Amino acid sequence: MSINQLAGGDERIVRRYEYDGSWVLAADIGLTSEEVDVDVVGTTAIVVAESGNDVSEAEFELPGPDASVATNNGVLIITVEK
Repeated sequence: MSINQLAGGDERIVRRYEYDGSWVLAADIGLTSEEVDVDVVGTTAIVVAESGNDVSEAEFELPGPDASVATNNGVLIITVEK
């Protein structure tokens, strides 16, 4: 397993884990599943977050098209099977 960690301008943590059979992106977004919409188009994940009047969008390139998305306790998890 390998781990990469990034902190954005607002110091939210994003970690990327690479396992033998999958690749996982975990982002501490601090929002509920109702406040986040994720679309996967090809190998791009488009994340739109809405909190109050603030709307932000981010895109992540994925290593493959077979992705699943979940949110749990303010953490966005995108898993791609190899």
